[in-house]
Amino acid sequence: MIFWEILAGILGGIIGGMGMGGGTLTIPILTIFLHYEQLKAQGINLIAFLPMSLVALVIHIKNHLVAFKETWLLAVVGCVFSLGGALIANQISSAVLKKIFALFLIGLAIWQIIEINRKD
Repeated sequence: MIFWEILAGILGGIIGGMGMGGGTLTIPILTIFLHYEQLKAQGINLIAFLPMSLVALVIHIKNHLVAFKETWLLAVVGCVFSLGGALIANQISSAVLKKIFALFLIGLAIWQIIEINRKD
């Protein structure tokens, strides 16, 4: 079991460090291989995300890749609506939450495929 937790941390850290959101891998690893409930996996991912994002942010700031003027509004709105999302997630069963997350990942994959093919 510790192997999968380490693997989830490694993959989530790498993907999160690239700015793509490590939860897209961490949450499925926690739910599929470690059998965590969806809401608990999301909570673990959020706690793990804090130090990972801080490290990535410092590196991106040093490389002058963070546009602070353009970011503040996104951050404020994101923080406000994350509260709403957390409240909603606590009202939904783990099974329904898992299906919603799966649909989100499928939609994201389709969108990425369309974007890749559009640029070629």
